[in-house]
Amino acid sequence: MARLNLGWLKPPKVPADGVMSLADHLREFRYRVVVSALAIIAGMIGVAFFWRPLFNLMVGPLMMARDVLKQTNPNINTVLTMEDYTQGFFLILQLCLVGGLVLTSPFWLYQAWAYIVPALLQKEKRIALSFIAVAAPLFIFGCLVAYWVMPQGIIVMLQFTPDNLGILNMLRVNNYLSLLLQLMVVFGIGFLVPVFVVALNLVGIISGAMLKKARTGVIFGTFVFGAAATPGADPFSMLALAIPMMLLFLIAEALCHANDKRRARKIAAEEKADAERRALTP
Repeated sequence: MARLNLGWLKPPKVPADGVMSLADHLREFRYRVVVSALAIIAGMIGVAFFWRPLFNLMVGPLMMARDVLKQTNPNINTVLTMEDYTQGFFLILQLCLVGGLVLTSPFWLYQAWAYIVPALLQKEKRIALSFIAVAAPLFIFGCLVAYWVMPQGIIVMLQFTPDNLGILNMLRVNNYLSLLLQLMVVFGIGFLVPVFVVALNLVGIISGAMLKKARTGVIFGTFVFGAAATPGADPFSMLALAIPMMLLFLIAEALCHANDKRRARKIAAEEKADAERRALTP
């Protein structure tokens, strides 16, 4: 009887110097992607057992927006609909996917970082743990910000409805939920960018001076990214993504400058110690 051979899935052994061939890098990439996908699928299966309360939670911003509009502008009429009978199934799949992403975010974030720095030295292992400790909460916080932003965006857009013509706003639940899930993923990833910047600085790939030089372009880019990445057309969502990203980038730049100064002091101290040793050597 033939046995299932999973040897192809094993990651390549990383040499002590961290130098790997292109084929080994591709094998490493395959391994990281496969184990991350398996973890996300396992997370999706776990979330599937709680899809009903999760669905009610995700529809919460829409119901909140409806309640606010009933109090502030009762002439704006809304009704919840679905496009066809298959939409409920696909909505649950989307919920499980995003829930699995959030639930397993510490694991796949570590896999992403481990691929960027394949030869983790002791110092870099500490950096990796710090990266996960900061990145996972930031990703989840970004998702929560998107959840908070969503009802505000709905209220802003629905207030443009002419309230004296008896117009009925048909709010498709599937479109709303797809928009919310996309927004949560975009916000979560957007909040991770500064963490990757600091991580790359810690391993010496970028410097604080490089970030200072690119600051204006990056700040402008965050607003462009916020406008392009948020699926909704309301400016509130764009600003809610761009402004925190800009602030996080400025914090990341300050941390990179502080790390560069610390690294420069360490190098200067080592050079001074070497010079003193050479002076004492007969």
